[in-house]
Formats: sequence, structure tokens, C-alpha cells
Amino acid sequence: MSAGHANAAVLEAVLNGDIAALEQALSADAPVDERNTQGQTALLVAVWSNDVEMARRLIAAGADVNAKDKISDSPYLVAGAHGRVEILRLILDNGADLQSTNRFGGTALIPAAEKGHPEAVEMLINAGVDVDHVNHLGWTALLEAVILTDGGPMAQRSVKLLLDGGADRSIPDRDGRTALEHARAKGYREIAAMLEK
Repeated sequence: MSAGHANAAVLEAVLNGDIAALEQALSADAPVDERNTQGQTALLVAVWSNDVEMARRLIAAGADVNAKDKISDSPYLVAGAHGRVEILRLILDNGADLQSTNRFGGTALIPAAEKGHPEAVEMLINAGVDVDHVNHLGWTALLEAVILTDGGPMAQRSVKLLLDGGADRSIPDRDGRTALEHARAKGYREIAAMLEK
């Protein structure tokens, strides 16, 4: 590595999955939040690859869990959205901005519910993320858990968690249709039954 790339030592160590190189870079005071061309910090790269040990060491070294890249993804938002629960737990314990939103205007909870990650849904609700936040599409986590899923077991678990977490089932989409109306239209009987209670 040339001297001109000394600042990228942390990023390079994470890309290579090299813990020893990461420790060496951090002990030499290399910047922990150095960014790649997409604006991703080393921590965001570690979250995308679900590298729990790298993430743990970067967070311990003070990495910014809310640093957004060029498309408004952050370590916190990606960990929540993609169900990286071990890393999400670390991030929630280290300054996650629960009001932070992605490029679609959604909190981490909305894509977690839509992508079928009930464990992340539960963690985010328990952390205090607004269960009724409405994104740029006009959808809440509950609406997305019905509209954008297959209605299967993971979606059902997410819907139950959202309802138990106090989600308002009466909030409609921009066309005035509620989660219950969408569930009935899609033939999601188990979800419809939960929403009818």
C-alpha cells in the first residue's frame, strides 16, 4: 500500500476480512470512518458482508453507526433492514439514530418488516422506533408487511409483532386502503385474521 492510501487502511482491512490488519490500522490512528467511492464507511461495508467481528471492533473504535453513504444507507439502517441482528444489537447499544430514514423516507423498521426479519422487527420496536412512521410511498411497516410480502410465516410474525407493538391498523395507504383490505385482497387469511381482532 502506498503512502497515499494510508487513510484507506481500515477500509482495505475490512474488505479483505483481515482482523490483524484492522487492529494494526486502528492502533496507528487510521481514520475509522474512511469512505469508499460509494461513500460507504468501513462499518457499512462490514454490515453489508455481515462481518460481526469486524463490526464489533469498528464500533469499539468509535465508528459512526449513523454515517450515510451516497444513497442514504447507514450501518444502522442496513443492519435493521437486512436482519443483521448481531450487528444491529451492537449498533442499538452504540448510538443508533432511531429517527434516521433511508432514501425512501422509511425507518429501519419498515424494510425489516417487508424483507421478513421478525427478530430485527422486534429489536427495533423494543428500541423505540416509531411503529407508525409513514414513508415516501405512504406506507407504514404494517402496510409493507402485507403489501410487499408473500403473507407467509415471516410476514405473519412481523405483523403480530407490529400489532403487539401498538401499530395502528387503521392507517391507510394513499388510495385509502388499510392493511386489512390489502390482506383480504391478497388472500392472506392468517394476517387478515390478526388484523380483524
